[in-house]
Amino acid sequence: MNILEAIVAQKQIEVAAVKQRTSIADLQQMPYFKRNIISLKNILQKGNTSGIIAEFKRKSPSKGFINATANVVSVTNAYAQFAAGISVLTDAPFFGGSFDDLQQARIQSVPILRKDFMIDAYQVYETKAIGADVILLIAACLIPKQVKELATIAKQLGLEVLLEIHGADELQHICDEVDMVGVNNRNLKTFEVNIETSLQLIQQIPNNKVAITESGVASVETVCQLKSVGYKGFLMGENFMKHVHPDNAFIQFVEQLNQTSCG
Repeated sequence: MNILEAIVAQKQIEVAAVKQRTSIADLQQMPYFKRNIISLKNILQKGNTSGIIAEFKRKSPSKGFINATANVVSVTNAYAQFAAGISVLTDAPFFGGSFDDLQQARIQSVPILRKDFMIDAYQVYETKAIGADVILLIAACLIPKQVKELATIAKQLGLEVLLEIHGADELQHICDEVDMVGVNNRNLKTFEVNIETSLQLIQQIPNNKVAITESGVASVETVCQLKSVGYKGFLMGENFMKHVHPDNAFIQFVEQLNQTSCG
């Protein structure tokens, strides 16, 4: 069993358990369920921010803890100054995340992406209820029919949809209900990273979908290179979170970006 298969197997157990505790009707009564979202798609299309979707991530399956002690509020306060959006991991066993992390980040007035592994319609309602603006659908976990079904529910609830793909074989997962397409440069089976994946796939992403590149974006030069071929969003997490003070690392990176011609 590879890492992705292990995560999905665990997620199936988690979702079955939480359904027993909290119904969809209960989720619909939660305060955040009625809030209007902030559009990440619109912000990226306007292009008047750094384009960075800054991620709060405590650990990863391949590296263990990256930053176990980071304070969500202080880090996301910095992110919110210049980021197009904020991504928050909510998977606990493999990434050390939680709903609490996302809800503490919700004080920021920028779009928030819930980063998790969606396998069930229940999780879409859950995403809305905890205060996220964007839901992540990972093509490697889903067949095209499931992507369309989950994305349709998300749109009905007012959420935006980011579809993550890892290769040309997953382009068939793109459907009308998807707002943004993220190309993950990390192979989810081996967790190796190569930005050539983004460079090769950009021409095959439909023009009406906002293109986002994920993983392995660790330098201003790489951002410029990927921006030049058409990417509007740059999902970055480990690059900031590996520092003792991710907030400072983020601010310094944006300053460097702004000093270049592509920034």
